[in-house]
Amino acid sequence: MARYTGPKTKIARKFREAIFGPDKYFDKRSYPPGQHGVNKKRAKQSEYAVQLSEKQKVKYTYGILERQFAKTFDRASRMQGITGENLLKLIESRLDNVVYRMGIAPSRAAARQLVGHCHIQVNETVVNIPSFTVRAGDIISVRERSKSLEVITDSLKSRSNKFSWIEWDGALMTGKFIATPERSEIPENIKEQLIVELYSK
Repeated sequence: MARYTGPKTKIARKFREAIFGPDKYFDKRSYPPGQHGVNKKRAKQSEYAVQLSEKQKVKYTYGILERQFAKTFDRASRMQGITGENLLKLIESRLDNVVYRMGIAPSRAAARQLVGHCHIQVNETVVNIPSFTVRAGDIISVRERSKSLEVITDSLKSRSNKFSWIEWDGALMTGKFIATPERSEIPENIKEQLIVELYSK
């Protein structure tokens, strides 16, 4: 299956949560379609359905496909510590996500495109793999010839998110990935334990 490129508000309504960030259409109508959408009672979901839904929510939120997600989970399960937290830490360390967190791109999809089109450097070397794992101490920067790109300049102008695990120098358009964030620092509303339970079946 290819990466989802359809209506984002439709998916957000499916999970009843603005998983792609601020969305005026979701705020206006956050319930399912139909004349009974507001008051419609949802059928009780099975335990498996709840767990699967949580996994799908994470995949849509971060823009990860099934095979890549499964590989990331396998890697997380072999690390020391809590598997669910390890999973989120690995996902947060992806280059496309770090570019988004730094404010270089307005969305993770835009960040993935910037990386794929060779606009981003890691330690002064161009990296065009969105899933590249950024490590503590790595320097992320915008390639010199790409600093005037409208999508980047507009995104940085409206940059508001500041995270404790990231340092950003606006003048040089350079950021430092200080450390992998702890679970308590990751703002996404994710119940990672449900995903662990799903894969342990």
